[in-house]
Parts: sequence; C-alpha cells; structure tokens
Amino acid sequence: MPSISSLRRLSAPAPRARIGSEAGALWQLAWPILIGQLANVGMSVVEVAMAGHASANDLAGVALGVSIWNMVIITLMGVMMAVNPMVAHLVGAREFSQVPHVVRQALWQALGVGLVAVLLANLAGSVFDHLALQAQVRDLAKDFVVITSLALPAFAAYRVLYGYSVSLNQTKPVMVIALGALLLNVVVNWLLVFGKLGLPRLGGLGCAWATLVCVWFNLLALLWWMRRASAYRSTWPFARFEWPHWPQVRSLLHLGLPIGITYFAETSAFSLIALLIARFGSTEMAAHQIALNFSSLVFMLPLSVGLALLTRVGQSLGAGEAHAARFRAWVGVAMALGFAVLSATGMAVFSTQIAAAYTSDEAVAGTAAQLLFLAALFQLSDATQVATSCAIRGYKVTRAPMLIQLTAFWVFSLPLGYALGLAPKWLPWAPAEPMAARGFWIALVVGLTVAALGLSALLRFVARQHLPPDQPIALPATS
Repeated sequence: MPSISSLRRLSAPAPRARIGSEAGALWQLAWPILIGQLANVGMSVVEVAMAGHASANDLAGVALGVSIWNMVIITLMGVMMAVNPMVAHLVGAREFSQVPHVVRQALWQALGVGLVAVLLANLAGSVFDHLALQAQVRDLAKDFVVITSLALPAFAAYRVLYGYSVSLNQTKPVMVIALGALLLNVVVNWLLVFGKLGLPRLGGLGCAWATLVCVWFNLLALLWWMRRASAYRSTWPFARFEWPHWPQVRSLLHLGLPIGITYFAETSAFSLIALLIARFGSTEMAAHQIALNFSSLVFMLPLSVGLALLTRVGQSLGAGEAHAARFRAWVGVAMALGFAVLSATGMAVFSTQIAAAYTSDEAVAGTAAQLLFLAALFQLSDATQVATSCAIRGYKVTRAPMLIQLTAFWVFSLPLGYALGLAPKWLPWAPAEPMAARGFWIALVVGLTVAALGLSALLRFVARQHLPPDQPIALPATS
C-alpha cells in the first residue's frame, strides 16, 4: 500500500512539461485534420463562387441544393463517427486483430445508411416544389440534389475509412487527399460550369457533378493510400470478405445514431434561424450569412482538436489508462479554449474589418460587425462544447451529450431567439421591437453556454466514473 507522501506526490498537479508534451502530441494529430477540414469548406466556397459567376439563377439553385446536401452529409458524418471510438479503444488495447472486423462491419453500415440517405435527400428535395421559386431555380435545385445523392453511399464509406485512419493516428493522408479533392473540385467546376475544353456548359448543375466526382475521388484515393502504406498492414480490413454481423452493426448504430441526431439538430436549427431572419430583408440576411460563414471557418480549429482528442481519449481507455484519458481530455479542452481566446479577441477587435472584407455595402457591413462581436462572445463556449463532446464520445458515451445539445439548441437557443428576434406581441417578456438577427445571435450565445456548462459537468462525471476505485493517480505517458 503506498504511503501518504507517495500518494500526495502522485496526485500532485501535472508538471508543465507533461501538459506541453500532451498538447504537442494532440496538435500533431489535429493540424492535418484542420487543413483537411478547411479544404472541405473551400470546396463549398468554390462551388458558390463558380455558380455565382454563371448567373444569379444558377447561384440560387446551387445554394438551395447545397442546403440539403450539407444537412444530409453532416448527419451522415455523425452516424459514421461511431467507428472512431471503437477503433481507438482497440488500438489502445493493442487488439489489432479485431480492428478489421469492426471496419468491415462499419462499411456494411455505411452502405445501408448511405442508401437510406439517398432516399431521404431526394424526399427533402421535393420541398422545392412547395416554395415560391422560379421554375429554372427550382429545377436546378432538385437536379442538384438528385445528382449529389448518388455520392452519399461513397461519402458514408469514406467517413468510415477516415475514422479508421485517424484512430490509427494517421491524419496526414486525409489532409493530402482533401487538398487534392479541392484542386480537383476547382478544375471540374471550371470545366463543367463554363463548358471549357469542348465540354457542355452545365452552369450550376456542373457543381453537382463536381461534388459527385470529388466524393468518389476521396474514397478511392484513401483506399489507394491505405493499400500502399505500411501503417495499415496489420489492420487491413480487406484481407477477407465477411457478411454483415448484425450485433456489431447494431452496436455501431447505438453509438452513431445519437451523434447523427445531434448534428442534424444543430444544422437544422441554424437553417431554421436563417429562414426566420429572412423576413427582415436582404441586409439582415446577408449580415447573418457573413457572421455565420466566418464563425464556421474559425470553428474548424476547435473541431479539429476535438476529433484528435476523441482518438487520444479512446486509445487511453482501450489501454486501461483511465487517469491518462481524463488528463488528456482536460488538456484537450484547455487547448481548444486557448485557441478560442485568440479567435475571440481577433473577432472582437477586428469585427469591422472582417465584415468589410466580405461586402462593400455599409449597412450590411455594420450589422455583420455587430453579429461578429456577438460571435466573439460565444467562441469560448463553442470551443468548450465541441471539445468536451468529442472527449465524452471517446468514452463511448453519446446519448447524454445528445440530450444536452438538443436542450441547448431547441429548448434555449431557438425559443429565446424567437422571442428576442421576432418579438411576438403575445409574449409579455418580448422586447418592444424585434431585434432581428442580433436577437438570434444573443440566443446562440446563451444556448452554447448552456451546452458548454452541461457537457463540462458530464465529462467530469464520466471521467470519474471510469477511474479505478483504489488506484493511485499516476501521470500518463504522452506517446
């Protein structure tokens, strides 16, 4: 039995060198993910820019189609994320022989979920028939959804291999392939949107074909890389064929569906906010889109840290190192918070300059600068909620975070935004005048703060629950 003095030494705060070493190891995983995420965002920017140069109708049709596409693929990303903690746990436990089985079953799951997503995307696209749209815009939006839906099974399979690769600490391949896909997206859009090199001029529909080509490129390129790289040989999932094993598929769905529901709730909430703001006119809507676009770019940094953190925590738990998992979780949260302090400061100080970089319209720029200042306020809570939720998923806990985030967005943000933004007369506590976009962004600050506090408390509880009862606290290795 250890002495009291040894227990005190073991339970002492981690030295700065340990924290710095863990932060460095986490960043080694995170930075390639960050570049890959930014490349993916860049593809959407390219498509909007290309369609905008084709015609106003092309831009409108592509924007509507992309709204359905983004909602579906973000939900798919969440469902397929179940493979990350499962593989990370097996890697930490050095049970490499079980990894191929999990990946193969996750690919079967991807096929099934991807086909369901094809049906749901096309059903969602039928909503365009009930909107007051020009015939050309409506037809383009519907065709965009039909073409891009053919990429959904491939996208689901790619996210399985993405999670498998990241959980093996192999993040650079996904970065390189994402950059290659961005370059390919630019070329294919240029060729098809404007009809270059003798190809037909498809306008906005060329963006849909470019998306389809790039998704399949991602999948095939990652398969090619894995087949050639030695890092995947001991866990290569295609060494043999196996039929679906339903208990394993159910286990993946049990973990992944709550994440998918969470992602869907978040994206649908932002979409609903955009629709509610639209009634206040183009100035408010444009300002909202500017603030949302810049906030989304900044969000890629804590998100990338969170995805890397999921791997670090999962591997620690698989190795039976619960103290290391807790240590790594909180170092990751602190690291995300540190980045958030920098981004919040920059957004608050340079909100006017950022808005001016997006538009020359003084009214739009002024409103956008106000929204960017509010966005700066929720950087800390946004970074905290994404880092803590990813760490909790590393513990294979997904339902409780789902409930917390659903509460934050649908119980706090949306009702409060409705009250402040629209100021309905039947609400006695509504402001005298509608606050429009500012009211919804104030509500987002409140909702994200609720999520951050709830998820931080949940991470503390889950981490303590996994600690062995009579084991002294030892500082973890950071390899």
